[in-house]
Amino acid sequence: MKYYELINLKTVIFGAGKIAEGLERFLTESGSKGRLLGAWFTDIGDLNEVFILRGFKDYDCLLQERDRVRLSPDPFYAGDALLSYSIDSYKPVDFLPSVEPGEFGKVYELRVYQPTLDGLQPTLDKWTEAVPPRVEYSPLTMAMYSIDGPTRFAQIWPYESANHRSEIRGKTVADGVWPPKGGPDFLRPNMTSTMMVPMGFSPLK
Repeated sequence: MKYYELINLKTVIFGAGKIAEGLERFLTESGSKGRLLGAWFTDIGDLNEVFILRGFKDYDCLLQERDRVRLSPDPFYAGDALLSYSIDSYKPVDFLPSVEPGEFGKVYELRVYQPTLDGLQPTLDKWTEAVPPRVEYSPLTMAMYSIDGPTRFAQIWPYESANHRSEIRGKTVADGVWPPKGGPDFLRPNMTSTMMVPMGFSPLK
């Protein structure tokens, strides 16, 4: 995939279950130009939110799909359970393969950083060096950088549990493998971490 899209849906309380059927239908119907890769509801972080990851073979397909969402009379077939949504476009880093469906973890962590004004390329360079030894401890689903809005660097990591995440992160820090050496020097303090659980129809589990 040449482009990715991360959708954030803000719903009513317990909204993920209420919109699941319509959401799956909207994302997979014949008119869709994107490939559904992941669908999660938040468990730690801002609650009552859903995140969707989709891939696109080219930028034209991404724009066509964006229009389909924006012009829909019922975006994501979510009805009144959807309060608002945002859609961000990303390009993948070139040191990871394309995202493919599979079972990788019961929880996923979405981390989003804001690099300094001159920090995106140094961040990519340092991650290129540091990711190979890091993924020997646990897999990395995707790392990608935004191509619209403020510059952001997003990562999605699967884990067996929140405890497993803490164990892995602690061990990689203790072993000097993570974070990338000098990497934090090129990041702003604006960072978020969200723990998400795959929805029943999510290709990534």
